[in-house]
Amino acid sequence: MTTADDVMDVLVRTTFEVAGVLTRIAAEHDLSLTQLRLLGILRDRRARVTELAAYLGLDKSTLSGLIDRAQRRGLLARGKNPQDGRVVEVYMTPAGLELAERVEDDIRRALAPAVGRLDQEQFGPLVSLLDVVATRSPRTPAAPEEPTATR
Repeated sequence: MTTADDVMDVLVRTTFEVAGVLTRIAAEHDLSLTQLRLLGILRDRRARVTELAAYLGLDKSTLSGLIDRAQRRGLLARGKNPQDGRVVEVYMTPAGLELAERVEDDIRRALAPAVGRLDQEQFGPLVSLLDVVATRSPRTPAAPEEPTATR
């Protein structure tokens, strides 16, 4: 019989494997894991600094430093919200989008062997179960959803 401890063990082992892949690929592109997450979040949306800070669990000043470094590299920009000019949002530049696409391709290639060990009929149940595990609790600050590598 599978126990909650078995589930936790496999989640932790899977997290270590995936985090290792993401950390390696981020480093190959001169990014930290947090910067990689930031690019993933902003790939298809604009977001306020406060939303990003809450989602990533960082103080606003720490996140501002990450954004500043990415801005100097030409990957991100800050701009006014089109609906409310008082609100400043962060968004990807064309160079940032191009880097995000390259990183996504690298991640897909790196994770392909693991995904390849699954049968096609296992995909749906695995995605459904992991989606339940990955859903944030109502107490977690609302923020942009982090896209998966398959979007």
